Amino acid sequence: MRDILPVLERWYAARVPFGLATVVSVSRSAPREPGAAMAVGPDDEVVGSVSGGCVEGAVFELAQEVVADGEVRLATFGYSDEDAFAVGLTCGGEIGVLVRPVTPESDPAFGAVAASVASGEPVTVATVVDGPAPRGAVLAVWPRTVTGTLGTTGLDAAVTADARGELALGATGLRHYGPRGERREDAVTVFLQSFAPPPRMLVFGAIDYAAAVARIGAFLGYRVTVCDARPVFATPKRFPDAVEVVVDWPHRYLHATDTDERTVICVLTHDPKFDVPLLQEALGRPAAYIGAMGSRRTHHDRLERLREAGVGEEELARLRSPVGLDLGARTPEEVAVSVAAEIIALRWGGTGTPLTATAGAIHATGSA
Repeated sequence: MRDILPVLERWYAARVPFGLATVVSVSRSAPREPGAAMAVGPDDEVVGSVSGGCVEGAVFELAQEVVADGEVRLATFGYSDEDAFAVGLTCGGEIGVLVRPVTPESDPAFGAVAASVASGEPVTVATVVDGPAPRGAVLAVWPRTVTGTLGTTGLDAAVTADARGELALGATGLRHYGPRGERREDAVTVFLQSFAPPPRMLVFGAIDYAAAVARIGAFLGYRVTVCDARPVFATPKRFPDAVEVVVDWPHRYLHATDTDERTVICVLTHDPKFDVPLLQEALGRPAAYIGAMGSRRTHHDRLERLREAGVGEEELARLRSPVGLDLGARTPEEVAVSVAAEIIALRWGGTGTPLTATAGAIHATGSA
């Protein structure tokens, strides 16, 4: 959704109706995650994707229909369909797609939501998918404000509470309620899509490898910061893919910086005077990934220095060092791919094993 929002904002501002298709559920080896979106606008212009090509033709027709008649549709596509090879997912998965018309009248909060996403302000969009509530009804939830309604005051209150909880985690998925927000009922299905600010990647050490890591981090959707204590190396010109380049001692900068469970920390300094105090700080705070560059000899020396500094074994177990997966990487760009591969594998529970040597579902259960 983030990728296509600029186009959707333009259509919305021009008051041009468009059909918005959103993946609200997936099972087995589905190609896209919940929240993936595709839209059909004026002159049949298409932006986005819900399946990587498997069912786009059918979704395109549904989007045209919802714009024409104003009726929201919920469609399921999967390998088990009789026409699996025509509009199904030949990869063997199944997706549920909600297709709804969007206009300033049908979704008055859309413009404000798009503006919040563009500016990095957290917001969750709750949409009724099924049940005794208006299908396609939208409730937009910010940390302190709410716009829209799902049909009843009780349902709005329950969803608002859950949406704010999900927003803190950046989570997206289906939730079930009673018609008036009853927690132990499942009559009404609501899709919560959280737009939290992009996760951060903190790269320490202004070297060639850092430039490549920053580039691939930005490609993966991270908000990249490069930090080094040496002003001659830490310059925006050398790191055009970073959102910010900071000249400061790494451990001092990290100490004054907030991190969360999505933050990636890459320590590329491989100099004890920089990386030991930096890793001591990093290993004591929340982060999704903490990796450090260096040889195996450097790694063992670093571990001993960290132990001497009082870092415990449980904290040391979080350290990914030497950084990256074993891809045989040589160049800075290849090493950056290796680091990115390790970050992705750690995030989704991947093994790094070639898929030709594995069996079963390609996408791990629960990855959505």
